[in-house]
Amino acid sequence: MTKDDMQFEEPEIIYIPDEDGNEEEFEVIMKFEVDGSDQKYMMVVPLNVEDEDAEEDEVYAFRYEEEGDDLKLYTIEDEEEWNMVEETFNTLLSELEEEGK
Repeated sequence: MTKDDMQFEEPEIIYIPDEDGNEEEFEVIMKFEVDGSDQKYMMVVPLNVEDEDAEEDEVYAFRYEEEGDDLKLYTIEDEEEWNMVEETFNTLLSELEEEGK
């Protein structure tokens, strides 16, 4: 991913149903592909955090596929895959922080 891939624009909001079927709002903070794979990932943060005890900087990662206007999210359950996504996210985050200095 290059710097040019990350444009600053209106935040992208997605709705993800919880276990009770209530749709919760999340803001997409980053999308990326992991080198050497054709899998796409997104990092999201909850928008409506009403629980005072909740972590404010809680970030969720999903693997996703786009089919036209449909977005399919998949939870990352494989520890090896999770570690790869976390490492990529942290690398991209540190690159962004370096640019901002």
